[in-house]
Amino acid sequence: MNVPINLSCFQSQIWQQTKLGQLCGQQKLFHERYEVLRMIGRGGFGVTFLARDVSLPAKPPCVIKQLLPKVSDPHVLEKARSRFQLEAQMLAKLGNHSQIPMLLDYFVAEGEFYLVQEYVRGVHLAKLVRRGGCLSEIALKSFLRNILPLLDFIHNNGVIHRDIKPQNIICCQDDRRLVLIDFGAVKEVIAQTKDKSADTTTTHFVGTVGFAPPEQFSLRPTFGSDIFSLGVTCLYLLTGKAPLEFATNPQTGELQWTDAVELSESLAEILGKMLKVSVNKRYKSARAILAALDLEPHRAQLANCMVANHQPNLDPAATDQERSSFSEFRSPTAKAAIAIREWKQRRREKQQGYRNHIVPSLS
Repeated sequence: MNVPINLSCFQSQIWQQTKLGQLCGQQKLFHERYEVLRMIGRGGFGVTFLARDVSLPAKPPCVIKQLLPKVSDPHVLEKARSRFQLEAQMLAKLGNHSQIPMLLDYFVAEGEFYLVQEYVRGVHLAKLVRRGGCLSEIALKSFLRNILPLLDFIHNNGVIHRDIKPQNIICCQDDRRLVLIDFGAVKEVIAQTKDKSADTTTTHFVGTVGFAPPEQFSLRPTFGSDIFSLGVTCLYLLTGKAPLEFATNPQTGELQWTDAVELSESLAEILGKMLKVSVNKRYKSARAILAALDLEPHRAQLANCMVANHQPNLDPAATDQERSSFSEFRSPTAKAAIAIREWKQRRREKQQGYRNHIVPSLS
C-alpha cells in the first residue's frame, strides 16, 4: 500500500486502518466494483473517498462513505443494520431531488456501514466565500430563495438534515445549482447504537458546534433546528465569520450579530427570527420564511397605506379612555400597521432633530 506523504497522524491512521484507505490507489477493487482513488473528507462519524464504479461502461466517479464506529455485538449489529437500511432507503427517496446527491448503493461489510452516492463536481460555499468574498444582501436573498424550497421538500418528507452549514452546500460546477450533502440521519443511527459487549450506549451529538441550536445538543432536533443552522449559514455568507466568532448575550444566549452586517430592516428581522435560541420563537417552516421574503419588498408600502381609510374620526377632545376603546375594535393587522407608521414618524422626527443639531456644528 502506498501511503501518501504529508498526511497528518490522524489521516495516516485512517489510511492504514480503514478498508477504503488500504485499497486507495490499488488495483484491487472494493466490493468487487469500486476503484478507490483518494480520501476527500473525514469527520466524527466516518471517512469519505472518491472512487470509480468500474462495473459501468463509463466508469463514472462516485463517493463512498464509510460510517464509524464498528459494532461488535452481533444482535446490536443486526438491529443497526435494519435501521441503517431504513434510513438509507429514505436517503434514496430524497435523492430524486436535483439538489440532493443520488444514493447509488448501501451495504454493511465486516461490521462497517457504507453509502455510495453520486459525486457532485463543484465547490462548497465556505470555499467560495474565501475565494470571492462575502455575499451582498441581494445575493443572500437569491441564496435563500434557492435553498428554502429544498429545505421544505426535505421537511415534508419527515427528514431533519441536522448539519446544514456552508461546507455541506456545494455550488455545482456544471450548472451552478446548490446541492445539499452529508445528511445526519444515517449518522444518528450509528450514534445511537448500543453495544452490549461494552454495556454502553453512544449518545453522540450529530451536527456542528456553532451551527446547531441548543435543542440539538440535547439530542432533540426539530425541523426548526435546520432553520437555525441555515440562519447561521447566512451569517457566515454575509460576514465570512464562523459562528463561534460572534459574542452571545449572556442572559438570552442569542448571537450578537447585528453590528457585523448591514441589512435592510425587513431582512434583518427575518434573519433574526431564524436565529432565535428558543425554537418556539423561530419560523415554523421553510415555507414561512419564503412567504416573509415575498412580503419583504412591499412592507414599506403596506405600512404607509394599510387601514388608512378605516381609522375612526375621533374628536380632538376625546379622552385617552375613549381612544383606547376605539383601538380595541381594530384588527391585529390594523394595529400593527398603525404602530409601524407611528414608529416611522418618531424615527423621522428623531433623525430630523439630530440633523438640525449636527449640521450647524459642521458649518
